This record gives sequence, structure tokens and C-alpha cells, in this order.
Amino acid sequence: MSNYKKYAESIVFSKSARRSIKVEDFHKDLEQIGTGRSACVFRIKNTNIVIKVFAPRFKHIALEEAEIYKKLAHIHYFPEIYETGRNYIVMDYIEGETLFDCLNKGIAIEEQQVHTIDEVLQLARQTGLNPSDIHLRNIIITSDNKVKLIDVARFKQTKKCEMWNDLKRAYFQYYLKPYFPRRIPKIILNIIAVLYKKEIIHIRGDKNRLLE
Repeated sequence: MSNYKKYAESIVFSKSARRSIKVEDFHKDLEQIGTGRSACVFRIKNTNIVIKVFAPRFKHIALEEAEIYKKLAHIHYFPEIYETGRNYIVMDYIEGETLFDCLNKGIAIEEQQVHTIDEVLQLARQTGLNPSDIHLRNIIITSDNKVKLIDVARFKQTKKCEMWNDLKRAYFQYYLKPYFPRRIPKIILNIIAVLYKKEIIHIRGDKNRLLE
């Protein structure tokens, strides 16, 4: 048994949390750094490696996401994968700030970075995938201003996803304007995300502008 598998098996998920993911216990070598809808992410202490462990009811997603990462292995904008298992994925730890963090902390998002994200998604499409669920928390700007994308589990869905196009519209129509606030409280960002998902707010604009 590999050490990575031992680490994955050490994770104890709460059985009482029905709608959310909650961890009750994990190996002392691990540091929990993130919690999502289906999995938690742990950094292995004193390394630049993380292990993403899926809750029991979502373990099928681990295999799906691992297959997607294999298809993207030649694209260096995605993390390198070291090992996968029935309920876990081991990959690079990417140090940086998500676009969500950038908006919250007032870190500038450069126009070239937006174009780079576009190019990365096009490279992913060329592998036969359909990049979807591209949101502020799964795009990272590294300390050297490079772009990295994570959380690709929904890249195989067939439904067309407009989320990234809407983010680009918001970037060009609002973010680049001089009146746009450089720091936005987390609570406001989260409220906007909820309203967007409920289709209460919409972002309209010139589609041709997105290609510039």
C-alpha cells in the first residue's frame, strides 16, 4: 500500500453532514487546505504535494476526474498528477491566489491572464473535452503571475456552460472600468455567486468583444 493511499484512508468524513462535506479526523502529516462540494484537499506537510480525497458518496467522481487529468497531462497549465486511487487524486500543490482571492484582496487581474485562460480552455477542447464550471475559485494566479486551472471534474459534461464567457463579460464590462472597486468583501462575492447560480442576475454583452 502506498503512503498516499494510507493518507486517503486516514480521512474520516462526518456521517451527520448530509448537504455539506465535513472532516472529523485525518493523518497528522496532513494539513487541510480546502473543502469543496464533493471532496476535501490536504497538503502533505513539508512537501509541494496535495491529496484530494472524495467523500464516500462522491468517490465515483475521483475516477472521472483522474481520467480527465490524464487527457490534460500535456497541458502545463493544469497540475501534475502523481497517483490516483478509487477515492483520491495526488497532485501538485499550486501556490498562488484564486481569482476569488484577487477580487477580495485587491490583487490586479491582468487582461493577458484572461486571454491565457481562454487559450488553455481551447487546448482542453482540442482533447475532446468540454470545459465547464469555470469559476473564480478554480483559476489560480501563481506568485510569478502564471495561470493554473484546477477542479476539472465537469469537463466531460455535454451541456454548454456559459460561466467562463459570463466572467469574461464581467471583466471587460465592469472590472476594467476605473470606478470598479479593487477590493470586494467575500460576503458580496458569495452573494453574487448565489444569485448568478439561481439565474437572478445575468451578464449581457457583445459576444464579439470576448474574442478581442
